[in-house]
Amino acid sequence: MTGFPVPKLNNNDTTYVLVEWLAEDGQAVRDGDPVVLLETSKATEEVVAPRDGVLRRLLAEGAECEPGQVIAQLLGPGDEAAPEDPAGTVRSTGSAESAGGDPRGPGLPAAPGDSVPGVPVGPGGAGDGSGVVVTMPARELIEAHGVAMERVYALGRKVIRRADVEELLGAPARPSPTGSTAGTGITATSGGASGSDRPSAPGHVDGLSATAGSTPNGAGRAGFTLAEAAPDGAGRDDDAEWITLSRAQQRTAEVVERSRREIPAAFTVMSVDVTEVLSLARDLTRRLRALVGLPEMVVKATGGLLDRFPVFFAQPGPGPRPRLRRATAANVGVTVDVGRGLFIPVVRDVADRPLAEIARDLVDFRKTALTGSFRESDLEGGNITLTLHTSDGIVHAVPIVFPGQTCALSLTAPRPEVVPDGSGFAVRKTAAIGLAYDHRFVNGRDAAEFLGELRSALESPARFLTENG
Repeated sequence: MTGFPVPKLNNNDTTYVLVEWLAEDGQAVRDGDPVVLLETSKATEEVVAPRDGVLRRLLAEGAECEPGQVIAQLLGPGDEAAPEDPAGTVRSTGSAESAGGDPRGPGLPAAPGDSVPGVPVGPGGAGDGSGVVVTMPARELIEAHGVAMERVYALGRKVIRRADVEELLGAPARPSPTGSTAGTGITATSGGASGSDRPSAPGHVDGLSATAGSTPNGAGRAGFTLAEAAPDGAGRDDDAEWITLSRAQQRTAEVVERSRREIPAAFTVMSVDVTEVLSLARDLTRRLRALVGLPEMVVKATGGLLDRFPVFFAQPGPGPRPRLRRATAANVGVTVDVGRGLFIPVVRDVADRPLAEIARDLVDFRKTALTGSFRESDLEGGNITLTLHTSDGIVHAVPIVFPGQTCALSLTAPRPEVVPDGSGFAVRKTAAIGLAYDHRFVNGRDAAEFLGELRSALESPARFLTENG
């Protein structure tokens, strides 16, 4: 008999949500078969069986679990399952405590009338056999908006995820027979790009949500839910109004706080004439049949600097003595926000891959962001980050340097600028490219040289594309 522990899926979360079992209890599974679907603050990940065996589940769908917690057993020939309680539910024999499920202990069934956190009963009450599972992130959103569970069950889905509730909130609510406003949540999502308004941290950042009748304090900020807001004249003071962070935003807060606490960052910004590179990008879009824009060009140009500036792509090592682990490839994380949250997938080995492949990767990432179905492997392994700030009017933006990296780039949208041109003036397109850097490893002179090389590449795009593929 082998325990089936929860693997560590990322460095930002201490708990995950068990969204769905992909194999039945008592089913024979083979090494490498998908067994369970886990939801992190950033992605939904299939976890496979580490060996052949017969699956015995130890944790209910919808419950939270921790890395290392044993959530199932894999029985071999002659093995006996863990002891069962009178209702036939297997008791967990894992050493880690359950982070979710019935508060009386992992693996125990709910008594009549009880509900397991994250696993609500059906519309008919406890024990009606509805089998609907609501994940904890979805439950938090339901409670924040006061959505009637009847509307949730009416979706007809076995597992209700946060994205399902967001979809429900975007649809018009049916009038309640009693005139109640339950389920009429009002949602406003920040339209800004990543940066100070929407911190560029691994994971996705949810939009601001406020229950009907609440005050709109903080409108436009990302990742917050206005809870317990009383209507005017209700006799509550402002101190009683609390803004509750979503699960994803809590992870974002942890990453940002750690970055600010551990990394002595500095920042330099440089203006770049992007007139020629934008013209070339339009031509390449037609020739390569792939969408090429300024972000794709910046990603490719950044990869070409790996050999000359290895420190900018290196990973800080542990211990009191500053040291760095050299990167073997330029893997660039790029912020993607299509209105469903902020993600930072990684474009790999950009120095040695053709521009067309990089462009297709970014298109695929934008499509994936529409459904929020990134895998952890899509979001890990970056050694430098490019944050896109393409809203009109942004002059420059300061990104955070993520723990485990030394630098982060920022890019604004191109804007027209009048510049001297011989004896007269001309209108050119310029963009601001900023570099936040860990000052323990990178000095201001080095940062200026790096940005200067990047500017030269972008202002002579035909040359850098010929040199770097």
